[in-house]
Amino acid sequence: MIREFGPNEIIFIAMAIRWTIALSAIAFVGGGIGGLIIALMRVSDRPVLRALALGFIRLFQGTPLLMQLFIVYFGLNIVGLPTSPWIAAGVALTLHASAFLGEIWRGCIEAVPPGQTEAANALAYSYGVRMRNVILPQAARIAVAPTTGFLVQLIKGTSLASIIGFTELTRAGQIISNATFQPFLVISTVAVLYFILCWPLSLLARRMERRFARATAR
Repeated sequence: MIREFGPNEIIFIAMAIRWTIALSAIAFVGGGIGGLIIALMRVSDRPVLRALALGFIRLFQGTPLLMQLFIVYFGLNIVGLPTSPWIAAGVALTLHASAFLGEIWRGCIEAVPPGQTEAANALAYSYGVRMRNVILPQAARIAVAPTTGFLVQLIKGTSLASIIGFTELTRAGQIISNATFQPFLVISTVAVLYFILCWPLSLLARRMERRFARATAR
């Protein structure tokens, strides 16, 4: 029996937003931790650490996120580790976010004027103290806008988790589309909900970019 597309179906789709937000939060927090490690490795004085970080970034930036989701989902099963769409999506998106945030934050660290590093070296600061007290606080301000922009891309990227059975916003839309046979209405509704989630963040990122540009001009 074909269902009509009505208020109940819209509510079902809208309720899936919480899983999109939850998955985005997990990937962003995990990717933030991993990205900071990767960024620090990229600017390390040790060539081995720089090479490892660069290899990680090239691997995850050079392969489709969809393929990464498949590899993690089926790979965990092959090696005998317990897995589920939740775990696989969280791990894959965390690795994906680590690579991109690592490269974004590496650029922000290197954007800090070289004089700051020279001044820290003149004061005989160790690498850890220099990064913690001098470089990273300045890089963090530069990183706010591009990091917010990446969060928008990450939220939209969670839609690919539907391919491994994770029921987020896109997957909920697919379920309702199959039940109502009204794909245009359903997908349009899903698109509007993604827009509601992402547009304020996009505005925030642009506002931060303009503010940083004005501060730099001064």
